[in-house]
Amino acid sequence: MNTFLFDLDGTLLPLEEQRFVKTYFDEMHKVFDDLIDKEMFVKYVWTATDVMRRNKDKKTNMEIFMNKFEELVGEDINEYKNRFDDFYDNGFQEIGKAVDKNTYSEKLIDILKKKGYTVVLATNPLFPIKAINHRIKWAGLKESDFNYITSYENSHYCKPCIKYYKEILEYINKKPEECIMVGNDVKEDLVAGELGMKTFLLEDYLINREELEIDCTYRGKYEDLYKYVDSLPSI
Repeated sequence: MNTFLFDLDGTLLPLEEQRFVKTYFDEMHKVFDDLIDKEMFVKYVWTATDVMRRNKDKKTNMEIFMNKFEELVGEDINEYKNRFDDFYDNGFQEIGKAVDKNTYSEKLIDILKKKGYTVVLATNPLFPIKAINHRIKWAGLKESDFNYITSYENSHYCKPCIKYYKEILEYINKKPEECIMVGNDVKEDLVAGELGMKTFLLEDYLINREELEIDCTYRGKYEDLYKYVDSLPSI
């Protein structure tokens, strides 16, 4: 094994999902307040996101989201696109107040890089790279800490679609048995095990909405993950 895939939200970036989502929509709608009422805006974003999650076509997630959002709005969305960009440049940073802090993320990545492991940020690619880069910083990390980062601009599938993980493997030129997926979501992250990857379920912010049976290689809290990484040999 020579490669780690890490989820972001609830894994490298500790956060409580419901609090994060509420803050996210509260801040984002401020940018669109004069164009569309909040209830309708939130509905359209969720609908377009759901279509993006279920996509199986070879289109980027960004294309899928924007095409559906434009269909829902019923007009040219260039102004919306400009405001989305402005939000992710500026207002999105306010959402940092909804995340928690821990001391493990920096240590984990630092150890793995020093030991020579490939490190991938396998965050569900529902956000543009701008938003992901902000969240990387909130976790105390840098873009350069990762050999590859999934975003809605460069991905064609979402978790838990197995094609999402296949696409990562193709890009980084790795076999499943060379990799371990670390995440907190039973459905979205542990599905990587179906390809033959090892999996580590992080339990501090565990998500198991459908109460699925848990099938993973390892499981534990941040301290357990740290001890595991620290015990690994250098490559």
